[in-house]
Amino acid sequence: MQPKAQDGRYTGRRRVPTPPRSRYAAVVTTAVVGAGVVVLGAGAAAPDAGPSHTDAYSVDPAATSITTVEDRVAAQDRANRAADRAGPASTVEQAAPDVWYLPLRRQYEITTLFEMRWGEMHTGLDLAVPYGTPVYAVHAGTVTLARYNGGCGNAVEIDHGNGILTKYCHASKLLVKEGQHVDAGTPITQAGNTGFSFGDHLHFEVHINGKPVDPMRWMRERGVDIANRLEAANGAIIIS
Repeated sequence: MQPKAQDGRYTGRRRVPTPPRSRYAAVVTTAVVGAGVVVLGAGAAAPDAGPSHTDAYSVDPAATSITTVEDRVAAQDRANRAADRAGPASTVEQAAPDVWYLPLRRQYEITTLFEMRWGEMHTGLDLAVPYGTPVYAVHAGTVTLARYNGGCGNAVEIDHGNGILTKYCHASKLLVKEGQHVDAGTPITQAGNTGFSFGDHLHFEVHINGKPVDPMRWMRERGVDIANRLEAANGAIIIS
């Protein structure tokens, strides 16, 4: 933008004479052709922006670049909703044998996502709740582990069949035994701070054929919205 003359006074610049019409046409033509060459050159130099191919349960890069946990949760939830729209419709009603529930029945705070943390992958969700808060099986299955388990502290693992396993860590108390069958919604532990932990919370994981996946995305596809604390099994409409 050209600077304006102060107080409306003439700045001393001389008016450039208008070129003859033939010269004006030549100038315009040269400018148009030059612009076309620049555009073509830029298009040739631009990198191919083809679609990226990522794992369906990989971490959303946008989510990990945001500073607050709340914003990362919201970004991850938006990414999950977009992915759900691209795939099969979300489950709204489920038959009783295939029902899925939230692992906690009271208010909680998501403190860490399925994401890189301290240079390594954090393979689950951390849900902060008061000490002793009941933790529930998200789906029917068989308890394959119910004991102290290293950094996971007091832990429970449930085999749901078809290669699906859920894991619940850092409990203050175990309420089930190995080999026991549990239904969805059965109390299995009480939240605590055992193992490698920095406060009372539930660390919740989902494994498919031995590989950890994003619990928020996995549970959402089964009618459980962890970010918004909603369950299709209890009448909530999970909107993609």
